[in-house]
Amino acid sequence: NKEYRCLSAHSHCVDVTDDRTSKHVGYRCKCSSGFQGNPYLEGGCTDINECLQPDKYTCNGICQNSLGSFTCFSCPRGTGVTIGLSSGAGILFLAVITIIIIHRWKKGIQKQLKKRYFRKNKGILLEQLVSSDPSASDSTKIFSLEELEKATNYFDHSRVVGRGGHGTVYKGILMDQRVVAIKRAKLVASAEIDQFINEVAILSQINHRNVVKLHGCCLESEVPLLVYEFISSGTLYDLLNGAQDGRLLPMPWEERLRIATEIAGALTYLHSAASMSILHRDIKSMNVLLNDSHTAKVSDFGASRSIPIDQTHLVTAVQGTFGYLDPEYYHTGRLTEKSDVYSFGVILVELLMRKKPLIENENGEKQNLSNYFLWAMGERPLEEIVDKQVLQEQDMEAIKHVAFLARECLNLRGQKRPSMKDVEMRLQFLRARKVAPGKDEVVRSHRDVGGGDWHGGVVPAA
Repeated sequence: NKEYRCLSAHSHCVDVTDDRTSKHVGYRCKCSSGFQGNPYLEGGCTDINECLQPDKYTCNGICQNSLGSFTCFSCPRGTGVTIGLSSGAGILFLAVITIIIIHRWKKGIQKQLKKRYFRKNKGILLEQLVSSDPSASDSTKIFSLEELEKATNYFDHSRVVGRGGHGTVYKGILMDQRVVAIKRAKLVASAEIDQFINEVAILSQINHRNVVKLHGCCLESEVPLLVYEFISSGTLYDLLNGAQDGRLLPMPWEERLRIATEIAGALTYLHSAASMSILHRDIKSMNVLLNDSHTAKVSDFGASRSIPIDQTHLVTAVQGTFGYLDPEYYHTGRLTEKSDVYSFGVILVELLMRKKPLIENENGEKQNLSNYFLWAMGERPLEEIVDKQVLQEQDMEAIKHVAFLARECLNLRGQKRPSMKDVEMRLQFLRARKVAPGKDEVVRSHRDVGGGDWHGGVVPAA
């Protein structure tokens, strides 16, 4: 029997012939169709699963394996769509889960960053400062970054209302519909953060109609953010120097005098009416904001310093703006309230002459406006010094008072300058068309006065 050596149940015997002679030379075993393996061993031929080999066995439907063969069933209508939808739904589900996980991961990182920035920006110190002052905690709020992002449409470029050396100012609308100005610091140096903390600490103590109001701050971003009341009409510098059709905009003398009086009132309050004497240290027309009615608002207290009432001065690193910087403070480092008086004197000269704090003199050289004014006061009639628009209003008496007052404020010796309280009082009486309280006084012509140490301005009649 030829089959006796084909031991596998699913095998058979195949005759073998000589290819040259075609004579029968023997036989060999072979696994049956649908099986594979060794036919010479019991159980050596095993079933082929054709459904697992689509490259060899074609089935355009549902493949079902059977012993030694396979069956191909056609797909029911809609099966492909169902499988596609199921697969798509699975992929979409996985995508959603992935997005949620990534979002939570990012949120966790942002939360950690906010905490880190809060600590770096001395948030704990600021919280202590605000909480220790009941009057400050009522009005000064520590905002979240999310609140200010919504208020500025994520700091959109269209919301920018000003740029400066220290940062960018955005217009924002809070959830309670308050319109605010949000100052975003440009630098993240420690000195900048110290100035920021200093400004918050000082402004949180101040409540005056002519000082810009601080609503609060945010410490959760890489750079600190300050939130102020929104002042709509720019700065005093803009008003004095802004031109339309190549001509300066009209600025009546009464308006100039009122603005000067309001700035003086704010500085008087800072020097003597606040809980501690506050020295601004950077008074200039660019730091005087104007609202819709051109009411003056003193701003930018980053360089300010507070000192006890019984202390007359601080020795500190010189800081300020050229053209406004007190020469005595510049040379000695001794900061007193008279340094602010000097800077205010420069603003008075700007209002009188309507020129920038740094000008080009007759020789084409750059010069401080204050130095030029002091020289001109001794060499020229007042009518040739002041702004022509002011002269047309024919209020020379008041103009002379303000010119002499400016010269007093610009005295090189701080002790000979008047206090801001005295300056404010004299400006108020000028506005009321009086010279001094309860006295019959006259103005001495500047030609009768002489040297730069003169500090009378208003003197009793003989």
